[in-house]
Amino acid sequence: MTDTIEAPVAAVTQERKIVTAVPGPRSQELHARRLAVVPPGVGAALPIYVAKAAGAILVDVDGNQFIDLGAGIGVTTVGHAEEHVVAAAAAQLQDVIHTLFTVTPYEEYVRVAELLAEKTPGDFAKRTVLVNSGAEAVENGVKIARKHTGRSGVAVLDHAYHGRTNLTMAMNYKAMPYGAGFGPLGGSVHRAPNSYPYHDGLSGAEAAARTIGYLEKTVGAADLACLVVEPIQGEGGFVVPAEGYLPALQEWCTENGIVFIADEIQSGMARTGRWFASEHFGLVPDMVLSAKGIAGGLPLAGVTGRAEIMDSAQPGGLGGTFGGNPVAAAAAIAVFEQIDAGNLLAEADRIERVLKSRLGALQERHEIIGDIRGIGAMVAIELVKPGTSETTREPNPDAVNALVAHAAAHGVLILNAGTYGNVLRFLPSLAATDALLNDALDVLEEGFAALDRA
Repeated sequence: MTDTIEAPVAAVTQERKIVTAVPGPRSQELHARRLAVVPPGVGAALPIYVAKAAGAILVDVDGNQFIDLGAGIGVTTVGHAEEHVVAAAAAQLQDVIHTLFTVTPYEEYVRVAELLAEKTPGDFAKRTVLVNSGAEAVENGVKIARKHTGRSGVAVLDHAYHGRTNLTMAMNYKAMPYGAGFGPLGGSVHRAPNSYPYHDGLSGAEAAARTIGYLEKTVGAADLACLVVEPIQGEGGFVVPAEGYLPALQEWCTENGIVFIADEIQSGMARTGRWFASEHFGLVPDMVLSAKGIAGGLPLAGVTGRAEIMDSAQPGGLGGTFGGNPVAAAAAIAVFEQIDAGNLLAEADRIERVLKSRLGALQERHEIIGDIRGIGAMVAIELVKPGTSETTREPNPDAVNALVAHAAAHGVLILNAGTYGNVLRFLPSLAATDALLNDALDVLEEGFAALDRA
């Protein structure tokens, strides 16, 4: 590895440090330039402009250092600029940058497919197609399921998020901002109630019966090609379904020839202390969708499924110009290797213990924390209005917005989520130390204290 690659990593200390107002003058200057050439549809959650990143720290152009509890929305799971990932990508850049796998193939693509076959749930024969993004993985998963079954219907769940392409916009629960005004959207998409224990109070069996009953009455199983489910919902607010819910849905799908697709784009790749969150629920999907954390920050996604399903597509029906790019694939191989070598599944469990312990203590002192949920390094708190009853549990997005702003001003990047914007989600990289997590939570605790004084 050359000095030019190593230097930015070595220069970033793993500590929070604020030296200017947030955003600082250089970030403000860059933001003004951005507004002149980038449309407002490309949002700006926090207009700081990043110059360097390493481990669990972002450094902006003004020299401020932020503890990153978002990890690029779950992308830099192994840490920013992880040295083995950087080295693998740099080496591949020296060899082959691009050919197009469907014209002149290369080993890196094949190796990623082998690793996904090994790590996704199930010991049956599998195939993988590599694409560029999570939304593209969803699109391809649906199209393969339609080809395999000869059916058109796509079932999704309340509070789901699957992307910003035409079909995935139709699959999302929330129209604003993702789909409003962009129609007509893809058709034959059917939305059913999900399991949301904090709000519905249903057991897994009861919630599954409700979901299945709805789909059978409004669509009919015979018209469904697939059911697409996030084992732990991401944008929806890290909703963890009740025990038994997902296996019951899978059993129903199998009985009715419906392809069960697990959208593990945010919850997969060691995020929850397992390779894929499906494992927590005893779930063996027909198809698993991977993206985000798979390549350490480079664009890559995968559709991995039962061989008989994946083989349904005719030659030339799958693929794309940049899908499975050699550099991204080389980085992905390094990610797989580092998850094993660094015992990162255990690191996700460690992060869960730290987060839930501190957040539980906060909940005892602040009634607006209605729920703490999540698994591994995928944890969230749902905020409700003070005095909210158990039957209404009125969302409190204003408190979330105030806490996000407070955290940013003091050097912590944290994300909101949830259909009603009332969820704080914690998605740190697995490189985040206990010291960094506790420092970030100290800042959050100060934010709650400020809300109490307001």
